[in-house]
Formats: sequence, structure tokens, C-alpha cells
Amino acid sequence: MFTKILIANRGEIACRVIKTAKRMGIATVAVYSEADRDARHVGLADEAVLLGPAPSRESYLVAEKIIAACKATGAQAVHPGYGFLSENEDFARRVEDMGIVFIGPKHHSIAAMGDKIASKKLAKAALVSTIPGWNEAIATPEEAVKIARDIGYPVMIKASAGGGGKGLRVARDDKEAFEGFSSCRNEARNSFGDDRVFIEKYVEEPRHIEIQVLGDAFGNIVYLQERECSIQRRHQKVIEEAPSPFISEATRKAMGEQAVALARAVDYQSAGTVEFVVGKDQSFYFLEMNTRLQVEHPVTESITGIDLVEMMLRVAAGERLPFTQEQIPRRGWAIECRINAEDPFRGFLPSTGRLVRYLPPPQTMEAARPVPATFDEAGRTLEGGGVRVDTGVYEGGEIPMFYDSMIAKLIVHGRDRFDAIAGMREALNGFVIRGVASNIPFQAALLAHPKFVAGDFNTGFIAEQYGAGFRAEDVPHDDPDFLVALAAAAWRRYRERAAGISGQLAGHGVVIGEYFVVAVRGDEGRHTYMPVRIRSEETITVEMGAKNYQLTSDWQFGGIRAHGLCNGQPFTAQIERHGLWLRVEHNGLRIEAQVMSARAAELLRVMPFKPPADMSRFLLSPMPGLLVDLAVVPGQKVLAGERLAVIEAMKMENILTAAHDGTVAELLAGKGESLAVDQPILSFA
Repeated sequence: MFTKILIANRGEIACRVIKTAKRMGIATVAVYSEADRDARHVGLADEAVLLGPAPSRESYLVAEKIIAACKATGAQAVHPGYGFLSENEDFARRVEDMGIVFIGPKHHSIAAMGDKIASKKLAKAALVSTIPGWNEAIATPEEAVKIARDIGYPVMIKASAGGGGKGLRVARDDKEAFEGFSSCRNEARNSFGDDRVFIEKYVEEPRHIEIQVLGDAFGNIVYLQERECSIQRRHQKVIEEAPSPFISEATRKAMGEQAVALARAVDYQSAGTVEFVVGKDQSFYFLEMNTRLQVEHPVTESITGIDLVEMMLRVAAGERLPFTQEQIPRRGWAIECRINAEDPFRGFLPSTGRLVRYLPPPQTMEAARPVPATFDEAGRTLEGGGVRVDTGVYEGGEIPMFYDSMIAKLIVHGRDRFDAIAGMREALNGFVIRGVASNIPFQAALLAHPKFVAGDFNTGFIAEQYGAGFRAEDVPHDDPDFLVALAAAAWRRYRERAAGISGQLAGHGVVIGEYFVVAVRGDEGRHTYMPVRIRSEETITVEMGAKNYQLTSDWQFGGIRAHGLCNGQPFTAQIERHGLWLRVEHNGLRIEAQVMSARAAELLRVMPFKPPADMSRFLLSPMPGLLVDLAVVPGQKVLAGERLAVIEAMKMENILTAAHDGTVAELLAGKGESLAVDQPILSFA
């Protein structure tokens, strides 16, 4: 076994690899860019090497610097994580040529699976089900239309080197095939430097289901069940689970055996994933093979109890797999939510900045010990179920604009799918993130959606259900009045503290009444007013009309997370004070409430609403980011839809266009400047 390895990555995956290495007694070397000088993975590792400036093309993507860091520190092996150089055939070969072990598949396996056209031919030869299509590079849009007609619409036009949703179009007629081919090829050329495009049949109501495989240098290859990854937004996975609620045992076995056959065809050694698209009739077709560890690997670890990073290390060190196919268990159900620094209420725009508060839910599992939650004789989960958080951040740390938006991965294991969903909803309720926006409200809404709960979804689920974007009113809740009751109970606690202050003037001390009004903040001053009665004995009782809430909670002043009982049922919520208002969050729903006397409520009703300043004359930055281009100059006339500026953040470019015709008056920000959200970029005359 190695005594020292280098992790050629950053963020949560670097921290994840370090945890397993430490458990195995292996020293670790971290690499970092100038933006990551204070990052969590740097502090966790035994040594750290600076690679260079913040942009990944000048640091994490420079193979020479990674190899030099290995030589300088004496690292015997490199774990590439995922992304960056993890599927770079040239990097894997150069590492091996330098006498350093690449903790992953051999470079020839990466090469065989890295080209989508070549990999499909190889899959076909290995008798793996492939989608009907044209697997040769297509030269012209006219040829693309002819091939699309022969295959039969709808078809999918894909770039050979594509990925992450880039270089992909769906065409349903000749016009879309013609235009889609041209735009797909241009996008592929610009993004990957490879403009080869092919066409295949588009599977209706498709599911994205993948098989985890594991191979060693002795020809032993197994599959570790499947992962359901159909909940995607713009081809990026949002929620993953294992096993899939859709496929049958027969389909699972057939997919697993085909994945193993493909891995065997390329002499696969390490952890890898074979991705399939599965139709509504459970017909399945090979999509691609990811020759690396996947982001969603923890759900497989949770249902099998197998540490995939440990297996990668052991295989790379020349060991045999310690189990056979028959010995791989499948216990319970696991779900993973990707917690991203993005604002779901602003079109999922990236949200960078400092993590003012970061408090993940209590954990009963961890990355290096992915043992599923244990069960008692009645089948109940012990110790509150299995909760795990994989992260590369910490409270007070910075979410930089240069890399992806992931804050953490939240993984929950339960005895069955409904248990796992319930556990995930509670874990999300207890996940405190402040300073940057997160997609937790969106995750909570997805988990509560009837179609998701029923397992009735496909890769188009988010686009179909939230086609117009995600709004606060899209968050379902069984009982919104519960949040009002929580606000009332918290306010009562504040009043009790005020009443207990010593030295109050006799006859003028704080007197706590019982009858109040809760104002719930609404848009443009249109608040909702709810009369309540609040009594405090052993529990706090809040009466709202015919409803009664008996509440106990461990919530503390100045804290945020609250665990407690409501009418005997456990809950987790978040409560915090902002001036006179209390902000309460539960199951993705957030309210701001103020508790007051009936007279104060009457006065608040007649208070005039002060509208925000009119900013329509300004172009505002919709997100924090780098202003990489300004396409206009003062005095220039622009038409509606014309390009004005480009902002870059978290690997994403956002092109800002004119909302209406006008004339540019003044530039208020310069090219290369870092912008805050809603910062003015230019003004119109």
C-alpha cells in the first residue's frame, strides 16, 4: 500500500479522498490555487502545494504542475477526484510514465471510453444495448437531416466530445435537425476544440440510470447496483438515489451484466460508471462510461457498505477485489441532494461570497465509513437514521467564483425509499447556510412533489414541473400555519426573557398578555394578519382559529436551528430574528412574521408602502461574478435584445442583453471588475 498520495483536485472530493486515506494510514498531499489558499482540503491534508492563480486553466488543469508537486513531495500516487484532469488520457499516461501510480483506470481504458463515437462502437462489439443512430462524424447539416429522417424523429444531435449538457440538441423535424446540427457543432468547437457530431434516436420519457462497476488488475469485475439520476436540471444532476424505484430485478441484472461486459472489453481497473438511458418500457441503451469516481458515489456506498475510494486505492496498489458479485449487499435506500450556492428564486444564478453561517445537520455516517444505518428487530432505523455530509467548506470560508457551485452533498440512508425521503426532508430542515443563497428550498420542494414521492418521473421532470422557473409559491407545505405558530412561540420566549429582567420599575414591568396578532410579511406591504392566543405552561400553546399547536423546542436565543415537538410529533426548523421580524423556515417554506397587539396591527395596516428606488435606467448584475466583456460604449444606441455585457461565475457565462431600445449614458463598471449582485454596470439616458 502507498505511504503518500497526492489529490489532484479541490473542494469536497479532495476532502472525501483525504478522509479515507487517513483512515488507511496514508499521508496526503493537497494542491491548491491562490483562491483556495484557505480552503478546507488544504487544512485537512498533511502537506499542501500551491499550483498557481485562481483560474483552473492556470492551476488545477496544468498537468506539469501536478506532476512536479508529486516529485517534490515524494507522493507515490495521484487520485484525480472528478472533473479537472480525472478523465484526461494524456495526464494518466504521463503520470504512469513518470513512475507515479494513477489511482483510476489505465490510460487506454480512459481513451477507449472518452470518445463518444468510439465508445459506442466498442459497446456494440461487446453486445451492450446501444441507441439506434449514426455513429460516424457527420459533415453537413443536409447530411444530418437525411440521417435524422432515416432514424426517425425525434433524434438527439450530440457532440462527440460533449458533456455537461454542452453540444446537445433535440430535433423533432427537418428544420430543427438542420439548425441543431450547426449550433451543436459550433458549440462543440468552442467548448471542446472538437466539432465532430453524431445523431441517435431520442428516447421518449427517458430515465438516466447508471451502474457502478469496480475492476482489479486480475480480471475481476463486479457491479455495485445502480443509481437513479433522472432528477436533472439542464442536464446537471440534482437528486440521486440508490437503488432505482423504477427498474425490475430482471432489468437491474441485465444492465449490471452489460456494464461488466463493457468494462471487461476495455480491461477496466478501478471504479467507473456505465450510464444508460432507460425508456418507459424498461428498454435500456448505453450512453457513455465515466472512467472516474462519480459525484453521487456516496449513495452506492450507503446501500452496499463499500468504501469506493478505499477500493480504488487497493486496486491501484495491486490488490484483488475482496468480494465477488454474490457477496455485494443491497441494504435499505439512500438519497443524495446536491447543495449548491445558487439562488433558485433568481433563476438559479450562482451566489458567491462568505459563508457567514454553516451548520450541517448532525451526522451518523461519514465518507470514510459509509456503513448503512443499523436496524432493530422491528426494522426501525437506529440512531435517527443515516445522515452524511460531504463538503469542502467551513463557516467563515469563501465560496469562490472560479469553480463549481457545490457547497456540500447531503446523503441520507433509510430502511426504504419513504424512510429515506422523510429523513432527507428533516436533514434539509436542519441545514443552516447563511451569507450565500442555496438551493435547499428547491430540493425541499422536489422531495415533497407527489410525482417524485411516487417515483413517477423522468429526465424532463424539472423542465415540465418548473418550466416557468421556481417561485416561493411553488414550495408545497402540509400546514403553513405551523410556521406562524413557531414564530408566535419564539416571540413568547423573547417576552418571557424580557419579563424576567431584574430592576424593573414597580407597576411598569413587562406584562405578557395572551391575545395577539401575527403579521406575515407580504409583497409591497400586503401583509397577512392572523389573530392568535399564546399561552405558556409546560409547553407553549398557540391557538389560531380552530387550530391548536402545543410546542416544545430546544431553540436558543441567537441560534437558528430548532428541534422540538409539535402536538407530540418531532420537527426540525430554523428560526432567527431580524429586527422586529422573525424569519421561520420549514420544509422549504420561509415566512417573516411579526407578533404584535391588535392595536399595533391596525396601525401597521395603514402604514404606507415605500416602493424601492426605480432602477430601470440601469443594467444591474444579476449575480456576483467577473465582468469579462462590455460590448457597448457611452452614447451608443442599442436595440432590445442586443448584447451589452458578459458576466462569468462558477464556470458559467451569463450574457446580459438590453430589455428595450435605448442609448447608453455611462459605464459604471469596468471590464475585469468583480461585481456584487445588483451592482449597476451601466446606465441608460
